Amino acid sequence: MRRQRGVDVLVVGAGPAGLAAAARLAASGTGTVEVLEREARAGGVPRHCHHGGFGRWGVTGPRYAESLVEAALGAGAAVRTGVTATGWAGPLSLDTTGPHGLERITARAVILATGARERPRTARLVPGTRPAGVLTTGELQQAVHVYRQEIGTRAVVVGAEPVSYAALSALRLAGVEVAALVMEEARAQVGLARATAARLGVARVPLLTGTAVTELLGHGRLSGVRLRHRDGRETVLACDTVVFTGDFVPDHELARRGGVLLDPGTRGPAVDGSFRTASPGVFAVGSGVHAVEPAGVAAGEGARVARAVRGYLDGAGWPSGGVPVVVDTPLRWVAPNRLVPGAHGGRFVLRTAEALVCPVLVVTQDGRGLYRERVRRRVLPNRGVYLSGGWVGRVDAGGGPVRVAFG
Repeated sequence: MRRQRGVDVLVVGAGPAGLAAAARLAASGTGTVEVLEREARAGGVPRHCHHGGFGRWGVTGPRYAESLVEAALGAGAAVRTGVTATGWAGPLSLDTTGPHGLERITARAVILATGARERPRTARLVPGTRPAGVLTTGELQQAVHVYRQEIGTRAVVVGAEPVSYAALSALRLAGVEVAALVMEEARAQVGLARATAARLGVARVPLLTGTAVTELLGHGRLSGVRLRHRDGRETVLACDTVVFTGDFVPDHELARRGGVLLDPGTRGPAVDGSFRTASPGVFAVGSGVHAVEPAGVAAGEGARVARAVRGYLDGAGWPSGGVPVVVDTPLRWVAPNRLVPGAHGGRFVLRTAEALVCPVLVVTQDGRGLYRERVRRRVLPNRGVYLSGGWVGRVDAGGGPVRVAFG
């Protein structure tokens, strides 16, 4: 028998974005605010990141996650773990399953803060057998930090994102030799490699750029990986563990099941500057919208969405349509990616496919220039590029798409 009940705001996902939103809403007296988390503990990815650098004071990931949980609970929000939202029973009704059985929860507003996931070996179409020893960074961190499991003796890390260095750190903590860090990119992200690798004590790990893993070898347990180098050579690197890192995609399964409009660039819910989706009453924030930004960025979005949710609950209308925001190559995506009347300009997050030095971002609509801004640093793939939104008021609501490009 499925129990039915109602809340004012239902937040799906107890990572930084969801917990920050719940804390702000509960503290402002927004009625009953409830957070659902399918894992056994709340806090999201930071729970598994034992390095420092989180939050204002640079604390470790677990301590940062604890502070977010404490803030939400202290404000009066309910945080329920081990509960999975399995589907939608209506526009603002979710069916869930958890320790207390089946429930149908109907809310006045729903916030999707479902986070992101790394693409596993299968999604990357790496052929070979199916041996043990093939992990993603998330699986590695849980095995090392949560379950204290033995990993292996010699590993290869695949990827060129900041999380790749977190994987190196976890392997080092587990006493695993790292045979190489392998990336298809022609060069490493120099600023990240020098600073982060030195801090994590992995600066001496061999770095193979312009190299792809083309096959996994071994039966029962991984015995090695076949590599293809940029000059066409193929080699075999012996290892008993391989960690596929990065290549994040928003965890949009619940949004898709609910018919929430997805953006083809981010592959997460399309949102406006107030984090409203195209489905009335449904908001989306954090890495479930754009994968993946630092925990502080996600928490900041969670805090900002609270104002939009309060406005909606107080009777503010829900805009329809809107002007799409699109990007030109080498930019890959932009979020927010819808502009509607009354939405806040805020800040836009972009991602580039190429490294550039201090490029100029140009915003246009129907050939009309709206804004120019120089990025005063080198921009790198897999790291955020940020664009201020003071130009949003100059957008023609009846015009064509707004385009963001490097000028």
